[in-house]
Amino acid sequence: MGEERKLNQNHAPIYEALENFRKMRVVPFDVPGHKHGRGNPELTEFLGKQCVSIDVNSMKPLDNLCHPVSVIKEAELLCADAFGAYHAFLMVGGTTSSVQSMVLSVCKRGDKIILPRNVHRSVINALVLCGAIPVYVNPEVDTKLGISLGMKREQVAKAIEENPDAVAVLVNNPTYYGICSDMKAIVAMAHKAGMYCLADEAHGTHFYFGENMPISAMKAGADMASVSMHKSGGSLTQSSLLLMGKNVNAGHVRQIINLTQTTSGSYLLMSSLDISRRNLVLRGRKVFAKVVNMAEYAREEINAIGGYYAFGKELINGNSVFDFDPTKLSVHTRDIGLAGIEVYDILRDEYDIQIEFGDIGNILAYLSIGDRRQELERLVSALAEIRRRYQKDSSGLLSQEYIDPEVVTSPQEAFYAKKHSVPLRESVGCICSEFVMCYPPGIPILAPGERITPEILDYIEYAKLKGCSMTGPEDPDILNLNVLV
Repeated sequence: MGEERKLNQNHAPIYEALENFRKMRVVPFDVPGHKHGRGNPELTEFLGKQCVSIDVNSMKPLDNLCHPVSVIKEAELLCADAFGAYHAFLMVGGTTSSVQSMVLSVCKRGDKIILPRNVHRSVINALVLCGAIPVYVNPEVDTKLGISLGMKREQVAKAIEENPDAVAVLVNNPTYYGICSDMKAIVAMAHKAGMYCLADEAHGTHFYFGENMPISAMKAGADMASVSMHKSGGSLTQSSLLLMGKNVNAGHVRQIINLTQTTSGSYLLMSSLDISRRNLVLRGRKVFAKVVNMAEYAREEINAIGGYYAFGKELINGNSVFDFDPTKLSVHTRDIGLAGIEVYDILRDEYDIQIEFGDIGNILAYLSIGDRRQELERLVSALAEIRRRYQKDSSGLLSQEYIDPEVVTSPQEAFYAKKHSVPLRESVGCICSEFVMCYPPGIPILAPGERITPEILDYIEYAKLKGCSMTGPEDPDILNLNVLV
């Protein structure tokens, strides 16, 4: 936290300013055009007058997200203080925007950045935009679970030694499945080599507020961290934070953010960040202890069913699984003869239970501040019944979640190169010019600049067959792929 300051974390400056504005009954001759909801009665009825009346434009009393000087600036100072950062930016373009601003702040065309290949597509999108060159640290794979693990210390050290001209190291803290790398050691290695250390903490908001959690990026000394407040922090979807360490020029980062972020920042999103930060500071420790207890209870009950494996801290090995996020309820389903995506679909269609995602071998039920024990009991009961009704022989099910890519050219060069469309099976050996991924989790199976192999095509076709939501390519049916000419 930059300078010593005593800030009142009971304060929510944006929320308070909006409440004052509502009481003023100002006559609006500015945007948005719905004019406090009067011009769009169906929208007002759907969202509520309370909501649409504060969907307002930037103005002096409410500050401006592009160049904050009053209430937004104060909210940023409170966020930095709450998260142990030297500066914080309120982000209204989702953590995608936070991640891209983070990468674009330290990378330019031709720069190398060291990162795990199992990153969210937003990271590789940033490389498409700026022209940086990825140096992938291919993660180990847990062959039983079929999931990629964290970055091993020796892999990171080797990548740094072989690429001393790299400008940054990026770490997932944690992965979607709750796997954490040795954040503190990786920060130290990066800084010793004169590199920045960046953290994608889309799934790690609670690390800053819960007890006995894996170390947060800011506490580990990272230079920047993208924190998805709307995931485990309780704010509205698309609201996020970008946190700064002491060695980063916050003014430069603001300029980078303003290259792509809207000039019409949503006060619904910003006030949700403001209120959620206050909530986490005041109640986070108690609330997240409850979340961990619920997750531990669910793991125990699901493992008692038989056939499923709800994995947890027993995976910790001190390196590629340096730590584990105890709130993550990840369940391996392959041993009951069902892909994770099949269990995901059954839970939704037959039990009215919506979980976060299902992939080839696993499901993830996302637990956070709004969950209750009775819903967890319903999930456990449904999983027991699904096993009884649908269990079958697991032979023939694909187990591999992660395939090492062969990177031939940079994401930017491949994305903007001359290309043509070819049938999926005729693309073997070609260089892909687009993304292919299951969403969620949004980790590319193929990214621009990577060689297409039979193994990758087998995975794509299998994922389609099982019902995964496939996104990325120009062809929505993924019968064809764009490849370099």
